[in-house]
Amino acid sequence: MSNINIKNLLACDMSRRGLVKSTAITSLALAAGGIALPFSRRAIASGVLAATAPHRQDQTIWSACTVNCGSRCPLRMHVVDGEITYVETDNTGDDQYDGLHQVRACLRGRSMRQRVYNPDRLKYPMKRVGARGEGKFERITWEEAYNTLAASMKDIIGKYGNEAIYLNYGTGTLGGTMTRSWPPGSTLIARLMNCCGGYLNHYGDYSTAQITEGLNYTYGGWADGNSPSDIENSKLVVLFGNNPGETRMSGGGVTYYLEEARKKSNARMIIIDPRYTDTGAGREDEWIPLRPGTDAALVAALAHVMISENSVDQPFLDKYCVGYDEKTLPAGAPANGHYKAYILGSGPDGIAKTPQWAAKITGIPADKIVKLGREIGQAKPAFIAQGWGPQRHANGELTSRAISMLSILTGNVGISGGNSGAREGSYSLPFVRMPTLENPVQTSISMFLWTDAIFRATEMTAKRDGVRGKDKLDVPIKFIWNYASNCLINQHSEINKTHDILQDDKKCEMIVVIDNHMTSTAKYADILLPDCTASEQMDFCLDASCGNMDYVIFADQVIKPRFECKTIYEMTTELAKRMGVEAQFTEGRTHEQWMRHIYQQSREAIPELPEFDEFRKQGIFKKRDPEGHHVAYKAFREDPVANPLTTPSGKIEIYSAQLAEIAANWELEKDDVIDPLPIYAAGFESHVDPLIEQFPLQLSGFHYKSRTHSTYGNVELLKAACRQEMWINPIDAKPRGIGNGDVIRIFNQRGEVRINAKVTPRMMPGVVALSEGAWHAPDTKMVDHAGCINVLTTQRPSPLAKGNPSHTNLVQVAKV
Repeated sequence: MSNINIKNLLACDMSRRGLVKSTAITSLALAAGGIALPFSRRAIASGVLAATAPHRQDQTIWSACTVNCGSRCPLRMHVVDGEITYVETDNTGDDQYDGLHQVRACLRGRSMRQRVYNPDRLKYPMKRVGARGEGKFERITWEEAYNTLAASMKDIIGKYGNEAIYLNYGTGTLGGTMTRSWPPGSTLIARLMNCCGGYLNHYGDYSTAQITEGLNYTYGGWADGNSPSDIENSKLVVLFGNNPGETRMSGGGVTYYLEEARKKSNARMIIIDPRYTDTGAGREDEWIPLRPGTDAALVAALAHVMISENSVDQPFLDKYCVGYDEKTLPAGAPANGHYKAYILGSGPDGIAKTPQWAAKITGIPADKIVKLGREIGQAKPAFIAQGWGPQRHANGELTSRAISMLSILTGNVGISGGNSGAREGSYSLPFVRMPTLENPVQTSISMFLWTDAIFRATEMTAKRDGVRGKDKLDVPIKFIWNYASNCLINQHSEINKTHDILQDDKKCEMIVVIDNHMTSTAKYADILLPDCTASEQMDFCLDASCGNMDYVIFADQVIKPRFECKTIYEMTTELAKRMGVEAQFTEGRTHEQWMRHIYQQSREAIPELPEFDEFRKQGIFKKRDPEGHHVAYKAFREDPVANPLTTPSGKIEIYSAQLAEIAANWELEKDDVIDPLPIYAAGFESHVDPLIEQFPLQLSGFHYKSRTHSTYGNVELLKAACRQEMWINPIDAKPRGIGNGDVIRIFNQRGEVRINAKVTPRMMPGVVALSEGAWHAPDTKMVDHAGCINVLTTQRPSPLAKGNPSHTNLVQVAKV
């Protein structure tokens, strides 16, 4: 029987049994390897269905995809004789949008078999025998690995203190409970280190550093947003760099809610992005391409239109906000230091932020800006939201605060159908996480500056480098824990510089990597430990950034750990023994006993949860938001006196006195701007930087369908389905002689990448785009041939958050 006939036969059989709705879809899934066949290999080879074989032991066990995509998806793993044969997703609930709908995994989660059985799997503990980065290792026993690490920790703590030990940023198992890899304080590595005197902590993250810090000064703390399900009450949806169609694709993600809610409200959707994303793909009403890093200039011009035409919500601004105009400007602020003066040109710079002014900066025609300003000013309620792309720039803190101003000016904050201008929020269940104890070390650094903390630690200060907990660092990082993370190399900026820093093992003396695969980062380990995949251990998997239904997945152990892989709890328990803190670390509980303990606590907070063993069979627990939809700052809007924000004034701070003080006292580099108002400032490596004469194209990154950051980046079938390419407009490609599919050089002063070109009008002229997360593959001259954008990004941090400006890059492109 031919392969194609087998596929058609299986597709018909699966369709008939209700496993899929289309034989075409089934055949595609079979070809892509996302769903393996529910038949034995021998039966397929002979053309006989495995269902006729009476001896096989077929089980269906619940598991999950726990990666950091902003959603978590249940996987129903079909196991025959101890081997995963194919993967399905959620089949529970009534599958109605307003009910307990099915949470269907995307192509990434459905390819889980390809991760579990990948040839890159780490099989046993190893130690480095070559230079860091060469990937040369020799096999060692677990006993030797544990003893080496315990001895290294004791030595480094004895010489330098616990601040010399650092937990690197990593979100490879973000959905897990026992296996959670970030934030550092919530990991089992942190629990171990807290039993041993603590560690150097970090703040911020590679996804949201600038928006987290920026909007903290507007709303206080993490800026909340309405759930995307609430769009069913909106008249207009405006998305700044928000692309759930490629980042949060699953049935538990934002894409599903966005589309289903818009069906109910028929809200117009406007997408503002330099790249025409799949979130649009014909579903949007308007795409407005915008020059990267100029969102704040566009917002200022939109504000000029709304203020000039009297379409701002003045009562809201008077009652709930600080610093819009002279009436609410705080004491000590300069005259005309308010937002309205900045927009109309009576502020310190004397420039009116007209649509004509913004057109030259943003690349958007002035008449288009006027039309958009009128539409936003008149539509209410309006769901205005930003993704995390706009803030991932050199001026990202200002950008995030500026975009939120559209919601504030129009009074769309705290109401159903509106939003805060931040990213969407969600309803969440109070499920208990693994306790990790308190860190005795109070010092922390920005997660982006760990490389600096290796080679210039004692120069790093609070006012120049954002050190927290003390005025300056006293010791460099000497020991790095890198758990479920490719951020040591692949996801950190300026890879060639990082390579040089890490190769000197007299600076950082020990790097331990705990992972599933031989990633780009794993090649820089001194000790390399093979972790179990989600399919090889038991855990609870929690949802994230969803809509008005939350859920918890019981991710059971599907198969026995492959090779010599161990769970993170096993590893940390063995290290705790050797560090003399086992009793404090385990509290006498095994992995499963901890899960039962956590679950019992969670049942006290969520009484509807079934018994542990019942939940284990059930696989997923879902619950709808009893309020209907999550509305950010609803209580504040209803009574701002009884429910103040956590800002100093208790109100929305358009003018921040705290930022004014920081701006006056911090040491800032040229082109770095911190301001009490959400102004526009170009920042470094912008479209007006003199460097553009040498590198005339702006390079922006984006998240890609075939990977979650770098996770799944070694699954060949996904790589073939979604090729790594650099997007370029025909206007920029033609004078360079670049055709679609040509191999090109992308280069700047930091390095060079060679990859194929995707010539498309879906990219704004003057801008090129390269998806992040491709696994770094350098040649002997450190030229990357995989399309890893971080060869080209900078380690210079943003001004306030000291975050990663991953989308602020100037490059040149040439045909090879």
